[in-house]
Formats: sequence, structure tokens, C-alpha cells
Amino acid sequence: MSIHSEVKRVTTHTLAEMKEAGEKISMLTAYDYTMARLLDSAGVDVLLVGDSASNVMAGHETTLPITLDQMIYHASAVVRAVQRALVVVDLPFGSYQGNSKEALQSTVRIMKEAGAHAVKLEGGKEVVESIVRILTAGVPVMGHLGLTPQSIYKFGTYSVRAREEAEAERLMEDAHALQEAGCFALVLEKIPSALASKVASAVQIPVIGIGAGSGVDGQVLVMHDMLGLTSDFSPRFLRRYLQLDQAIRDAVAHYVRDVRSGDFPSPSEQY
Repeated sequence: MSIHSEVKRVTTHTLAEMKEAGEKISMLTAYDYTMARLLDSAGVDVLLVGDSASNVMAGHETTLPITLDQMIYHASAVVRAVQRALVVVDLPFGSYQGNSKEALQSTVRIMKEAGAHAVKLEGGKEVVESIVRILTAGVPVMGHLGLTPQSIYKFGTYSVRAREEAEAERLMEDAHALQEAGCFALVLEKIPSALASKVASAVQIPVIGIGAGSGVDGQVLVMHDMLGLTSDFSPRFLRRYLQLDQAIRDAVAHYVRDVRSGDFPSPSEQY
């Protein structure tokens, strides 16, 4: 029996059951085969191939520049590594907004070429038509409300969203609209914890937070941030579980010293 048949895969149905049972959902971003394999074997429920690859993998200032082809490249690497986790892929900026036909075409490419399990897109009522169109192809869709990084130039800031009552009401309406459209889950980014808890209680679908407090159904972080590979980003919601940036610098500096001194390779490291 292969290892693949022994591992119980996480599905959208699994997440619904977890919410029902009050079990918290863990989600992290992944962009490449090696890291995805590690994260999957450590028991993460959902791996998000995030358009944050634009920042942490390609060095762009925003998530806007990353292309559909690039997202498919990252997603296919992650899918090849995974045996258990649900793999969700971000539809990148410009691949779905304002055009439900293009949204479906972008999604079909991600599913066919990368082998992904679901897609995620940002926005509320304005993207419902695209969500419905994607669902007609049988592809699960995860929503994303609150701080939506693809709309950074509209907001002009990465600060907390929905502090004002009007925006909070709109967010609640959007959450219901996404559920009614058929989204299987919802990410809430950088909103007041009281509002996030309210949304999680008001909808039947799992709500996963990032900077949205503990009253939601699960949490997501960018893998580079939680492992301490990025040191120039320190929002309040981020817990660093390692300081890999310094550990890697130290290891590489040690390697450079050993090469320069002739210590590496030693007699036992030669043929």
C-alpha cells in the first residue's frame, strides 16, 4: 500500500466538519516543493499558495505584479509535495476582477496545470458573479475580506480595516454574500477581533483569520514571517516561531570561512 492511500486528505468537507466540531484550522503559505513537503508533514491543514509570493519570493513591494503563469509555477511545485493538506491558490490581481469569464479561465488553468484543490480571491459583493461562474466548473472557492492587499492603492495603507461601523456592516454583508454565493471558507485579514468573532458566529462556513483575533475558526500566517526569514515585517499579529534569518546567515558565514581556510572539504568529504 502506498503512503498516499494511508494519509487522510484534508478536503473542504473536512474544514466544514472541523468548524462544526470546534476544531481550529491551521493554514500557512507555501510556494515551493521543499518547504511545502515539510509543512505538510508537520500537519498543517491548508497550504495557501499566496500571491504574497510576489513579495517574499520575487521581492516586489506589493502583490500586484505576480502573474497567473507565475502562480501556476509555484502552485504546481506545492501540489507535487503535498500528501495531506488542502492546497488553495490565490487568483492573482487582474485575473478575475470585473470579468467572470476571465475568472473562470484563470481558475481552469490553475486547476489543470497545477493540480490545485481550490482557489481564493479577494473582495465582497463585487466578485460574487466571478465566484458563481467558477463554481459552475466545480471548483471550490475561498473568499477574502478585510484588508485585501490587491486593493492596496485604493486603501492607500495596510492599516486595520473595518474599525468604522459602516465598513464593519459592509464587511458582514459581504461575508453573508460570499457564503450565499457558495464559498467554502473565508479569510479575514487585519480587522478588529470582536468583528471577526461576530462574522465567524454569523456564517456557517469556516472563517480563517490573519490579524483577526482568536474568535475565528482558524489562523493563517505567511510562512516566511512565522519562521523568521523576514525581519523587516513585524505587525502585532505575527508570532515568530523561529529566527531563521540569523541562523541561515550564521551557517553561510561559517561555510564561507571553511572554504576560505581550506577546512572544507576535509579528507573524509572527498572521493
